[in-house]
Amino acid sequence: MDHMLPPSTDTGKLSVLHLKRYWSKSLGRRAGLLKDDALRDEWPLDVTMLGALGLGLEQTITYIFNANPSFDEFEDWVISVNKGNVEQANIARFNSLVLGGGAGLDEPLPNVLSPEQLAFWDENGYIILKNAVPREDCDDTIALICGHLGIDRYDASTWYHRHPDQQGIMVQLFQHAQLQRNRDTPIIRRAYQQLWRRNDVWVNTDRVGFNPPETSTYKFPGPKLHWDVSLAQPMPFGTQGILYLADTAANQGAFTLVPGFNHRLEPWLKSLPPGTNPRTQDIYALGAVPVAAGAGDFILWHQALPHGASPNTSSLPRFVQYINYQPIDPEIRQEWI
Repeated sequence: MDHMLPPSTDTGKLSVLHLKRYWSKSLGRRAGLLKDDALRDEWPLDVTMLGALGLGLEQTITYIFNANPSFDEFEDWVISVNKGNVEQANIARFNSLVLGGGAGLDEPLPNVLSPEQLAFWDENGYIILKNAVPREDCDDTIALICGHLGIDRYDASTWYHRHPDQQGIMVQLFQHAQLQRNRDTPIIRRAYQQLWRRNDVWVNTDRVGFNPPETSTYKFPGPKLHWDVSLAQPMPFGTQGILYLADTAANQGAFTLVPGFNHRLEPWLKSLPPGTNPRTQDIYALGAVPVAAGAGDFILWHQALPHGASPNTSSLPRFVQYINYQPIDPEIRQEWI
C-alpha cells in the first residue's frame, strides 16, 4: 500500500517547510506503510529541521509513535516543548535554505583552528578544543542534569536510582537555555565551519550523558566502540562531537576512539574475509584510546573513527553533552554496511 506524502512545501500554522512531510513519513513508518530506511536521502533534512525547531530526534519519534497525533496536534506539541517560544529566526533561515537561499555563504570562513590543530586533525581525525565552554557553565549544566535525574553530584548513594529518561548512559534531556547556550558556543560552531569548509552548518538538538562508576551491581551498559554511519566506501566527510562537563580521567568512562582510523578504514574493510560483518569484529584491537580532558573541553571527531564511551572504574561520574553541526545537505551513503 502506498503512503502518499505531502511535498516539503506544504506547511501548517508554524509555516515550517518539510515539517508536515516529516510528520507524514513518521506516521507512515508507525503504520508499517513505509520502511524504516525509506527516503534515507532526506535524513539530513529531517535532522536539520528538528534542530531548527529545538527538537530531539528520539524525543520527536517517541512522541509521534506513542500519540499518533494529527498534524495540528503535532504542531501544538512542538510549541509546547519549546514553552511557546519557537525561534522564528531559525524557521526563516531553515525555510530559506530549503528554497535554495544561501545567506552568509559568501562570508569568509572562520579561522579558529591553529596550524598545529589542523595537522593533528589531518593525522588523527579528531581534535580537542580546550576550554571551549566556561567551567561555570559546565557546572550549571551538571546541576541541570542532576536536578532532572534527582541525584546529587557528590553523593554516590543517589547515582543508581534509574530515571525514566535514562537510556544506558544517555539522558533524554534536550530543551533548556543552558544546553542551548553550550550548543551555540562560538568557537565550537566556528571549528565545525572551518572543518566543513562551509558557513551553512546547523547544530543538532542532542542528548546529555551520565556515566556513573561501576559497582558490584552496576556494570557499564555501553555503547562500546561503534560507527553511527554506513561503512560503504568511500565514506563521506562527517563529524561528531562531545563536550566534557567535568574533568574526566582516562578511567572515568572517558570517550574512546581509534585515532587516525579514517585513513585505515578502507584497507581494513578490504582485508576482511568476504561476508564478514565489520561491526562484529574486535574493534578495540585496532588501537582504541580513551581521551582524558577537562571540564569545558570539546572533542570533535571524524565520523569514520570507531568511538564510544568506556567503563567507569573511577570514583566519580562522567557528565557530557553531545553536540554536532552539519550542513543541510551532507553526502550520505544509501547502502548500509
